[in-house]
Amino acid sequence: MGTPDFVVPCLEKLYNSRHSVLGVFSQPDKPVGRKQILTPPPVKAFALEKNIPVFQPERIKNSNALDIIKELNPDIIIVVAYGKILPLEILSAAKYGCINVHASLLPKYRGAAPIQWAVLDGEEKTGVSIMQMDEGLDTGDVLLVKETQIGEDETSAELFDRLSLIGSDALVEALDLIESGSASPSKQPEGDWGYAKMITKELCPIDWNKSAFKIHNQVRGLQTWPVATTIINSKNVKIHKTCHTDIKGGIAGEIIDNNKKLVVSCGDGKCLEILEIQAEGKKKMSARDFLLGNKIELHSVIGG
Repeated sequence: MGTPDFVVPCLEKLYNSRHSVLGVFSQPDKPVGRKQILTPPPVKAFALEKNIPVFQPERIKNSNALDIIKELNPDIIIVVAYGKILPLEILSAAKYGCINVHASLLPKYRGAAPIQWAVLDGEEKTGVSIMQMDEGLDTGDVLLVKETQIGEDETSAELFDRLSLIGSDALVEALDLIESGSASPSKQPEGDWGYAKMITKELCPIDWNKSAFKIHNQVRGLQTWPVATTIINSKNVKIHKTCHTDIKGGIAGEIIDNNKKLVVSCGDGKCLEILEIQAEGKKKMSARDFLLGNKIELHSVIGG
């Protein structure tokens, strides 16, 4: 059970393993792009290519989903970014229940956007947790954990790709442990560990009064959607890539260097260099190319 492209490596790894994939549940096809072309989820496209039966119920509760699962009669149900809450009757429909591939070190970053929030918060490490699902939100017993460091300049999109591969390996390893009876479930600790809420465009505007560290993490964490933004010459622009620099000084949002590069002062007195930028209605480009077509006064202040 899964929907976005994060799921595909898991399904592919399963398909190429000694295990048999009986069927795939994904969310319904959705309109995509300006022309709103009805497009199948990535996991459905892969499944159809491999002749795996695909099911796309609009609702998982009060539907024929349970009947389909009973007919398939699986040993285990694997859930990876499916996007729907599963009722108890489905959680317990298979011999070994449901396991979930979750892209965080549980109990931290339970919820919808664990990868983005790990980057937004400046975490130095994250990973994948294979969890036995229960009725709570990412609260089940953890069967297996794989850790990885987060690079200083790594974006959430890059981390997304890495964790999908780590998760696929961890999934097959966990299945082998379950099948052999050697899995050792570990209860998650009690307490409020926070919640990785959905990412929205409200997170995009950059507040240059924040530290260079926090702004850099904001730019990394909002890749490739919805992308951090700021105001330059009264126009909203997207900031795709930044890096730390040794240059210091200036007030928050002040342009410190505009000679073939774009360096902005942050609230802590440290500066960030903007590497990739995108004007309204334009393609993403280097800051150097942006400066060729857009005059930005030295010591002017950007932002809202």
